[in-house]
Amino acid sequence: MLKDAHIMMIRSALACSGALLLAVAGPVLAEECGHRGALDDIYCDDNQDMVADTPSDESRWRDPSTLVFTYTPVEDPAVYQDAFADFQEHLSEATGRRVVYYSVHSNSAQVEAMRSGRLHIAGFSTGPTGYAVNLAGYVPIAVKGYEDQFQGYNLITIVRADSDIESMADLEGRTVAHTSVSSNSGNLAPRALFPGMGLTPDEDYQVVYSGKHDQSVMGVLSGDYDAAPVASDVFDRMVEAGRVEADEFRIIYTSDRFPTSAFGYAHDLNPELVEQIEEAFFSYRFPEEMQETFDGADRFYPITYQQDWQVIRDIAHATGTAYTERGLQQLAEREAAAARE
Repeated sequence: MLKDAHIMMIRSALACSGALLLAVAGPVLAEECGHRGALDDIYCDDNQDMVADTPSDESRWRDPSTLVFTYTPVEDPAVYQDAFADFQEHLSEATGRRVVYYSVHSNSAQVEAMRSGRLHIAGFSTGPTGYAVNLAGYVPIAVKGYEDQFQGYNLITIVRADSDIESMADLEGRTVAHTSVSSNSGNLAPRALFPGMGLTPDEDYQVVYSGKHDQSVMGVLSGDYDAAPVASDVFDRMVEAGRVEADEFRIIYTSDRFPTSAFGYAHDLNPELVEQIEEAFFSYRFPEEMQETFDGADRFYPITYQQDWQVIRDIAHATGTAYTERGLQQLAEREAAAARE
């Protein structure tokens, strides 16, 4: 039932993407922009910070009485609905508005929800953040972190502890699970980094998309896949939650550090509301249970998409990933295919 609902949601996102473009593009394009950069035509970036500007026409500012929040569907959405419950209360107090959690089951559906106006505040996974910025008017402002730095993660390649695979070179001719097309650590980074080690995905090993990081981990454990590149923070959380045992796996590769999921808001919210949202993020301190869920992070750390996502954009460029409407449609198609498997 859940899988069927997941497929229907992705198909709905595919069907409505073109309609959304037609529905919103007409009146918005009448507003002249001095600069758009890589943003979709319905957004402006006159200050050239690589994210959509607040509309100059105040009549287009949104001021919803109920704010809709969600977090990336990197694992079971229900887990994070509970994890962010306290923050939602804090956000409600800071803005004087009701805050509800909206579960999404794919990255493409999350982007479409932001673009269509159904979503106001969100945490997007590292890789799909570029789609949300360019196509949905998303403005990232924070990542999970500490007093002096943001929380990062590594791309790790895992194998079963009893596997005969000892190094990355041993992956040649094997079946390796990547997570999804848009995933940074689960697909884009391996495609950008592994060739430097003499290993080209799809050529030197067979790529199978699992759909999510936790599904890659479980697939390696069950023997469905020989290995998998996954996000280290997801793997660590699975170990801490008792879903898997660390000694059931070996890590044969660890990359340099990447930023974790980005948090931010829709570009067309009333600027006064935006100030309240920003204050809510940066004044909040994670309760103990939330710190345990997020590997010791205790706050939201300020970032900018222009500076802190440069390495992610570089990886996307190296792999030919375009944060465009066509790219999002292809992502949705691949996610739908993975959901059917």
